[in-house]
Amino acid sequence: MISVDGRNFADEYWGKKPLLSRASDLTASFDDLMSPSAVDELISRRGVRIPFARMAKDGSLLDQSQFTSSGGFGAEMPDQLDSAAILSAFAGGHTLVLQGLHRLWPPLIDFVRDLVDDIGHPSQVNAYITPASSRGFDPHYDVHDVFVLQISGEKRWILHPPVYTHPLADQPWSDRRSAVEQQAREVPTVDTVLAPGDALYLPRGWIHSAEALGDTTIHLTIGVASFNEFDVATQLIGLLADDAGLREPLPAGIDLTDSDALAPHIDRVLDSIGSILADIQGDPELRRRIARGLATRFVAATRPEPVQPLKTVAFMTSLDADSSVVWRRGSTASIDVDGGKVHLGLRGTTISLPAECSAAVIQLRAGKVCRVGDLAGLDTESAIVVTRRLLREGVLVPAV
Repeated sequence: MISVDGRNFADEYWGKKPLLSRASDLTASFDDLMSPSAVDELISRRGVRIPFARMAKDGSLLDQSQFTSSGGFGAEMPDQLDSAAILSAFAGGHTLVLQGLHRLWPPLIDFVRDLVDDIGHPSQVNAYITPASSRGFDPHYDVHDVFVLQISGEKRWILHPPVYTHPLADQPWSDRRSAVEQQAREVPTVDTVLAPGDALYLPRGWIHSAEALGDTTIHLTIGVASFNEFDVATQLIGLLADDAGLREPLPAGIDLTDSDALAPHIDRVLDSIGSILADIQGDPELRRRIARGLATRFVAATRPEPVQPLKTVAFMTSLDADSSVVWRRGSTASIDVDGGKVHLGLRGTTISLPAECSAAVIQLRAGKVCRVGDLAGLDTESAIVVTRRLLREGVLVPAV
């Protein structure tokens, strides 16, 4: 979805400036990811519910009650998309946004899983379906990086440089509305039309707006919640809570509105933090705690590839030495050996196996397809038992 190689993108564009990639410069189209018929199917036949959709016109959101209703007998949830109401609103000029499609639509579930593996940051997908010659949202910036994939129709994109570089998740454009509006009145850095198969990368903070031209247009917006060095600093600050001195209360009777009264306490805190930071810098275990904190946040923000329960149970029933398995993509695990056990730390749980399984676990964790009978350090019977356990826990999946 980009027209330059990965290294060039990482060095020249990632987090720095937009990249426009024309369909003629890309190796594949996006037809397999989304289409007008797929949008109709999601609206009319998939029981999609709020918050997986919203509608907007000229920068204002439509109340969800205007395009949702109950599913009727056997599906009485009141917030399902009402296809007839959406038709009416769409014909009246409202843009439809289908959100979180990386959790709903099979081609995008797989696509985003691959993207997270490639780019290393949490990602998600929305689809924007805009009526002819309509604008859904005012000029704004996002607090995440964006890849725009044009699916059908043509859409004009107007881009302006940031008024606030690299905004964090809690620094939305609405906090700087007047500055954004003023910047949007300046000569744009990019003013272009995306046609089907074109792609556009926008770093977070870049101001943008889009307008459909001619017929209905559909584009996918892939949002990437890129981690940053402030995230590292946040984990580091968390370690300061371990210092008892910093947890002491300020004096009783202090006037917290008096900057002179606070000055000596601020100086002491700065001195303490400097000493603590020096200790952290020299302590590999504390540095690993920072890394583990980032890893925990990443795992919480992403999902491993889906498992197929019925297929897996059937596979487990006929499991033998010639069966092949592979580590579930996106399933992150720490591996520790102690007390005669090997412990796999997974999302929300820990699996403990006999220590003699450690070589096999490390072999599987490498992500290569493994024949059960070839698992390191285990006889066939033990290998089958261990494999069946890891399949049941969703750590492994059948390699078929």
